[in-house]
Order: sequence, then structure tokens, then C-alpha cells
Amino acid sequence: MTKRAESPQPQTLDEYKTYSEALEAEVNKLKKQVLMLLEQSKLAQHKRFGSSSEKTPLNQLFLFNEAEQAANPALPEPTVETVTHKRKKVKGDRLAKFDHLPVETVEYRLPEEEQVCSCCDGKLHEMSSEARDELVFMPAQYKIVRSVRFIYSCRHCERNEESTPVVTAKAPAPAHPGGLASASILAHVMHQKYVESLPLYRQEQQLLRHGLMLSRQTLANWMIYASERWLEPLFHYMKSHMLLQDILHADETTFPVLQEPGRKAEQKSYLWMYRTGHTSEPIVLYEYQPTRSGEHPRQFLEGFSGYLHADGFSGYHKLADVTLCGCWSHARRKFDEALKALPAAHRTAEVAAGKGLWFCNELFAVERRLKDVSPEARHQARQEQSAPLLEAYLKWLQNAEAEVLPKSLTGQAITYSLNQWDKLVAFMQDGRLEIDNNRAERAIKPVVIGRKNWIFANTPKGAKASATIYSIVESAKASGLNPYAYLKFLFEQLPQLPNLHDQDALRQLAPWSTSLPDSCRVAPPK
Repeated sequence: MTKRAESPQPQTLDEYKTYSEALEAEVNKLKKQVLMLLEQSKLAQHKRFGSSSEKTPLNQLFLFNEAEQAANPALPEPTVETVTHKRKKVKGDRLAKFDHLPVETVEYRLPEEEQVCSCCDGKLHEMSSEARDELVFMPAQYKIVRSVRFIYSCRHCERNEESTPVVTAKAPAPAHPGGLASASILAHVMHQKYVESLPLYRQEQQLLRHGLMLSRQTLANWMIYASERWLEPLFHYMKSHMLLQDILHADETTFPVLQEPGRKAEQKSYLWMYRTGHTSEPIVLYEYQPTRSGEHPRQFLEGFSGYLHADGFSGYHKLADVTLCGCWSHARRKFDEALKALPAAHRTAEVAAGKGLWFCNELFAVERRLKDVSPEARHQARQEQSAPLLEAYLKWLQNAEAEVLPKSLTGQAITYSLNQWDKLVAFMQDGRLEIDNNRAERAIKPVVIGRKNWIFANTPKGAKASATIYSIVESAKASGLNPYAYLKFLFEQLPQLPNLHDQDALRQLAPWSTSLPDSCRVAPPK
């Protein structure tokens, strides 16, 4: 073992002074490192055991301009007594939300021999009635539907002609020719996995309890077949329509695939998500790719020009003719995490993390006030209300950057905002743009929830099918459709099309189409 070389001992007063300053500098450096590690430890503990909400408590961060925050000149002076009236709920209100359900009436009458008065033996008559309502659950039922097509010929031609015309009765084309899978069972299995996040192996066990022996491999084959044969043409139509828009959102998440050629099972694959903004038809599309290369969004979005909401990932920088819009939720989250990592006693003090969070909160408060105004009015109001906040925030960032440890959580939050500044302020260019990319994060969440249940995809083919199915069901949900009813409708209608690439026919079947039957739509809440 080698012995560490020891520093020579100071001999003179000046050497002692230099040695003391060096020790002090090293102690300060170590203190900063300890504080940084404590921050990371506290944040990890909070993420594991604490609340996931990023809302700022009402009793925090009001120390900045507290008088301006609390003051409301329009508020009337309080009176001695305040009288409030609370409307009493009645039974009819409770039942109104279920009035779209069918009603089965069961009547209970006295038998004829019991309709006798106990006092005088006279005949009783129906004076009135009382009723009660119950919500009834009907368990799933399975049955075999055997389609029989009758074939016809002409007796006269059979006897007298050389050839006999044969006519076969028409029947709807099946969703799975030569197989048992109907439109309803395909829609059910897809809905269970991609909407309810129920893995195929659990569906296999569920079917077994109904007396049906269908292996998970069979179910997986059905999913891949239905996706490739019927849903992919609709997916490509939706993609072509999406690329015509000028505002999109994007995000990506890991999507493990076990049997990826040339790659180890533990290597990360990705599901990329692209969706339209709130001013266009709701289209949500997913694409499976084995890597996180920026080439994937460049190829998928080829032909698109306009604004793209995204986080700070550099993979989107390769896009041409695209203005990237940063996410203020990401910027805010970093200050929120930095504040939560501080000791509780320091979270209400005027610390850098709190000041940065306050700026972000003020920008979001402006957006909440402008939620229901027109894009033109929103753009104008942002110039008047958000622009001064952004100017003050940038100046504060530049000053605070030199005062905090770069690798601390607060330092990382400040660096993020400075590095992303051009993208963070891009939302000021158009009133249709959003201040954050939460729309994309909400669309990627079902995949994350599903992934926790079924863990991985087995093959790239299965991963591609999953991306296609997620695209259809999430677009359906965004359009206010019932995903199961919509999938069933598609598997009934698509097999009847002479040409699956008929753009007019696909337009009628798209999730946002007004020609879809009401049975596909979710009943509006009362």
C-alpha cells in the first residue's frame, strides 16, 4: 500500500497564514458539497414518501410583495353578519346523471287472493305506488355467433341449361377471417390492456374463469393482426392530417422491449408521442423506436412547420422550420424540488429557490386569468402582463447565477432557465401557444401507467402494434369517445371498405368525425 505524501509543515507566519486560508477554502468547499448531497438526499426522500403535488402552499412565498398579493381594492368591507344559503340536494339531481341508461321496471303487486280488506273483506284497489332505483351490474357474457350464408341456384337452369347461376347471400366481412375473434372481442381485449392497463396474462386468467381457454399468445396475435390490418391505415391518415397543423406537442418515454435484434434486453427503447394543440382536432400519435436519437422526431415530423412544444431534450433541435416552445412546468418543477430539499424552517425565507418559484407562479397566474379569452386577446395581455415578469426574471437569473453553487438543485434550476430561455419565451409569439407542455405529459401518462402493469413488450412488432393502438384509443378519449365502442365500430366498418386507403372513407371514421354514431360517444355528464 502506498503512503499518501504529506504536505510540508509551515515554518513561517506567512506560510501559516497561507496554510490556514487553504484549509478554510477546502472546508467551505466541503460544506457546499455536503449541502448539495443533503439536498439530493432530502429530495429523494420527498419523491419516495412525500406528496407528488407541485402546488405551492398558500402560506408560502407570499413574502415577496406580500401587500400587493393580499390587497384587493375591489373587495367590499365586511359586514357584521353574512347569511349563506345552501341548496338542498334532491333525489332527482342524483338520478339525472344516469338518465342515459336503460331502465328496466319490475312491478310487485298483491296476488288476487290477497287483495281483500282485513277489516270488512271488501276488495282492495290500487291507491298509489312507491318506487326505488338501483344501479345494476351485468357481468360480461361470451357466446359463439355462427354466421351461416345460404347459397341459391336456379332449378330451371339446373335441368335445362349448361351452366347454373349460383348466388350467395351477403354477410358482413369479418374482422379476423378464419379466426374466432369478432369485432367486439378484439375491442374488449384492446380496451382492457391499453385503456384499463390489464396485461394479457391477467386477461388470460380472467377468461379462464369464464371457461374460455385462450392463451396470452393468441390474444397477442389478435392485437398485432388487428393493428396491422385495420388500424394502421387510420393511423397514417391521422398522421397526414396532423402534419398539416402548425402547433404540435411532443414527448417521449422509455418502452422496454425484450427481443430487440442486436440489442440487450435491459437496453432502453422509447415510445415517442406527438399530439395536436388545443386549437386543432385532437390527434394523439405514438411511435416506437429503439433509441432516443433526434433523427426519429425529424423523420416522423417531416413536412411539418410551425411551433413544437417540448421539454429541454436536445433531440428536438434537429427539426427544420420549427420553432421550439419550452415548458415552464419543467422550469418551475426544478425550483419546486430545490425548495422541498431545503430544511422546513428555511422554505419560507427569501431563498433563491423560493424567488425563482415565485416568478414561475406569477407567470402561471397570468395564464389562468387568460384561460377563456381569444388567442388575440391572450397575446395582447401577455405583452402587458407577462413581458415585464419575464424581463425581471431574466435579470434575477443572471444575478443569482453567480451566487449559488452550480451543481446545487437551485443552481441547476437557474441554469435550466438560462439555457432554455429562447424556447421558454417562445410562447409570447402567438396567443394560441401554451406556457407548458402539460398536454403532452398527460398524453404520455397512460403509457407510463400501463408499463407499470405489463412491464415490457416482447418484440418490436408488438411494440409497434402497441404504439398504433395507443394512438387510436388516446385520440378517441381526447375526442370524447368511448374507446371500447369506437374500437368495436372500427372493426365492424373497416373490413367492409373496398379500399382501406380511401381518404374520404377514413375521414368519416376518424375520431373527430361528426359522422360517427352517438353510440361511440361518452354520454355528457349532467
